[in-house]
Amino acid sequence: MTNSNVAKKSLPVIAGVDITTDAEGRFNLNALHKASGGEKKDGPTYWLALESTQNLMNELDKQTTVISVVKKEGRHGGTFAHELLAVEYAGWISASYRLKVNQTFIDFKTGKLQSAFDPMAALNDAEFLRGTLLTYSEKVIALEHKVEEMKPDVEALDRIAKADGSMCITNAAKHLQVQPKFLFKMMSEGHWIYRRAGGKTWLAYQDRIQSGILEHKVTTVERSDGSEKVVEQVLVTAKGLTKLSKMLGVSGVAA
Repeated sequence: MTNSNVAKKSLPVIAGVDITTDAEGRFNLNALHKASGGEKKDGPTYWLALESTQNLMNELDKQTTVISVVKKEGRHGGTFAHELLAVEYAGWISASYRLKVNQTFIDFKTGKLQSAFDPMAALNDAEFLRGTLLTYSEKVIALEHKVEEMKPDVEALDRIAKADGSMCITNAAKHLQVQPKFLFKMMSEGHWIYRRAGGKTWLAYQDRIQSGILEHKVTTVERSDGSEKVVEQVLVTAKGLTKLSKMLGVSGVAA
């Protein structure tokens, strides 16, 4: 992503609370109160009513051209006070809180605090928006590629969803939604099954049986003349059906 000159609104943060400031640089005492724990007894109204606080305000107003304490209404309103008063207020709450606030203000003024992102400025920054759009476009493309890679697996699961146990190759072809002739040919060329010289019965390669993807079923049938005949049949297991389905989804050629 390209670098952007998006404006950032820098704010000191204490206990996860943004200590907002007004245009004159005064700090929000209500935010400081919230960051301290927000106990009612520690509210800025009580502190401002103290005679000692009034004396500080009067003295500070003599030394600066900016009013030391103002109250503002509205959504982003509150009681805003000069930095020195804000630190004094924190000290009134507790000595440890005063140290914490004072250090935060020092870090804030020296630029050690991480700037907070200003979304309104970002919306007006064309370079930032282009970079953000590019980043998310790349993520979308990567996700689409991942989905495409997973497609054979998804199709495989869909094909065998109704499969139950081992089945003959003809029934396996139905579950895989291919012609039986095609599946026999694919499995033969992929060295899953074979026929003995001069034989008509399909047999499974031993390594395919050992890997659990094929089985042999031996059935004894009675001829019309009363004699018996042993018939061998290759069965595709659920594991084999999954493997075949994946190969069909990828290339249609067994391996």
